Amino acid sequence: MPRPHPIPPGPGQESVWDYPRPPRVEPTPRRLRVIFNGQVIAETVRGLRVLETSHPPVYYFPLADVQPGVLHPSPRRSFCEFKGVAQYFSVIVGERAAPDAAWQYPAPSPGYEALREHVAFYPAMMDACYVDDERATPQPGGFYGGWITRDIVGPFKGGPGSAGW
Repeated sequence: MPRPHPIPPGPGQESVWDYPRPPRVEPTPRRLRVIFNGQVIAETVRGLRVLETSHPPVYYFPLADVQPGVLHPSPRRSFCEFKGVAQYFSVIVGERAAPDAAWQYPAPSPGYEALREHVAFYPAMMDACYVDDERATPQPGGFYGGWITRDIVGPFKGGPGSAGW
């Protein structure tokens, strides 16, 4: 399938088509928050973002900045050719659960060691995810966990017809 036409970024924006492949991990000082069942379950200014061609950033939180007791290990695993084997967690707050809504790389592949002791959340499965004070929109589709904000432009992988990008 042919590569789509990137949307030109405006002032202060990034194009996901300028992100690298293989992906890059970088620290972000932005305030990241995740809300589930009406509670802030994760908040940090010490997050990491993973940038990969055609994908909105995926934000990773230090495990120390996630509320204790909300992450419950799941048997689900997946494999990323770059980052390695991911372990999933169900997010449970009170009587509400989101199965396989978060993941980590407990033994990341070489080059991605910074992701150790960090966890990412699928924004579509949470009540809300914020970058600074902007509510992020989930990346299309159910497989990827990118967070779309007004400072990035696509088109974004994950929607119908994007599997071959």
